[in-house]
Amino acid sequence: MRPSLVCGLAVLALAACSQNAEAPASDEAATDTPPAPAPAPRPEMTPEQRAVVLASLPAPYNAGDLENGRRTFARCRSCHTLAEGGQNMTGPNLWGVFGRRAGSVEGFRYSDAMHAADFTWDAEHLDGWLAAPRDFLPGNRMAFAGVPDETDRRDLIAYLKVETGYASE
Repeated sequence: MRPSLVCGLAVLALAACSQNAEAPASDEAATDTPPAPAPAPRPEMTPEQRAVVLASLPAPYNAGDLENGRRTFARCRSCHTLAEGGQNMTGPNLWGVFGRRAGSVEGFRYSDAMHAADFTWDAEHLDGWLAAPRDFLPGNRMAFAGVPDETDRRDLIAYLKVETGYASE
């Protein structure tokens, strides 16, 4: 064997031996379990899957235009996320919004008005909220004028139902 190859193998062997050579500082450190991995994100729905969910929605949302709903949601995207486990931003994450008590997203700081709200989000409440948030719930902090067009609100609600894990109201 060539001396340079032997020398290289010796360096590799010594480097491998030095890894993990230190014993844990205490029994506590030795028994710590690593944190559980974050759940894998849901795979994105196909257009066909979206169409099936849309068709299963109650009227008038089953006639919604998901592309228009997506475009309308662009006004909301700077403050809200939709994905399961998504972060709260200026507004709360909207995954699972339908059937959820108003003002109840863990870790989000709501206005007193939203904390005091005594309703569960459904299409009717969301339609009123989206039409004019300040009128629907005076004292809330949402700095959004609303979606005045009824068709845009219908399409947005249909889009939210499809994208936020809606099961039934």
